[in-house]
Amino acid sequence: MHPVLAKPFAVMGIVNVTPDSFYDGGRHASCEAAVAHGLRLAAEGADILDIGGESTRPGARPVGEDEECVRVLPVIAALARESGVPISVDTTKAAVARRALDAGAAWINDVSAGRFDPGMPRLAAERACPVILMHSRETPATMQARPRYGDVVAEVKRELLAFVETFSAAGVARENVILDPGIGFAKRIEDNLALLRHIGALASLGFPVCVGASRKSFVGLITGRDKEERLWGSLAAAAAAREGGARIFRVHDVKETLDVLKVIDAIGRGAETSGRAS
Repeated sequence: MHPVLAKPFAVMGIVNVTPDSFYDGGRHASCEAAVAHGLRLAAEGADILDIGGESTRPGARPVGEDEECVRVLPVIAALARESGVPISVDTTKAAVARRALDAGAAWINDVSAGRFDPGMPRLAAERACPVILMHSRETPATMQARPRYGDVVAEVKRELLAFVETFSAAGVARENVILDPGIGFAKRIEDNLALLRHIGALASLGFPVCVGASRKSFVGLITGRDKEERLWGSLAAAAAAREGGARIFRVHDVKETLDVLKVIDAIGRGAETSGRAS
């Protein structure tokens, strides 16, 4: 088992090396800016850094393999060398993931769970690395057009199990599989809320559950806040997901999320802190 997966909970810091990601697109598009951002997140306590070179926000344009590699490989190599924490590559392309693993990445985060590239299960098996399988439907360009579910929790659970079967059949060990319900991916606001409300239904499958709700649009719809002002709503979503059994939290705001999770964990364990505060 990867050391991060042995922790009660883990925070995954987001490093988007893209010009068009929904929250921080363009802020860290250069290698130097992305590496500096990743080092800041590591210093704040991130357990793992997730490096992505292709935006998967609704309506995002596809990026070619070569362009994606140009964006992420130097950042991955530098952060693997300098950050002191494991690196995840956020990609749907097996060829990009392979080169990222060669450059120093240790995890694969595939928002398509192998739907976009049938080579991904074989690669994950070959490298024996942790792989996040996220639920989504269609493509980023079309996924939010008309998402519809009868029972979103049951359907997401069923579809994730089908992805697990595909990766298991390719030889991926059960202990290397992480499930992600895909908050905001082919989901309406009521779908996102239902999945967070019933995250335990996914946790009960026996795999670590990763939740990525940080600053997403459903938080803005509830609070009326722009993406720059969605920290508190994002923390509430993380707290609810942790209470339901989620273990990994993919976030923009590492330090604040860690504070929330540490307090929840201490309350749950009845642990006493070393200091006293009034």
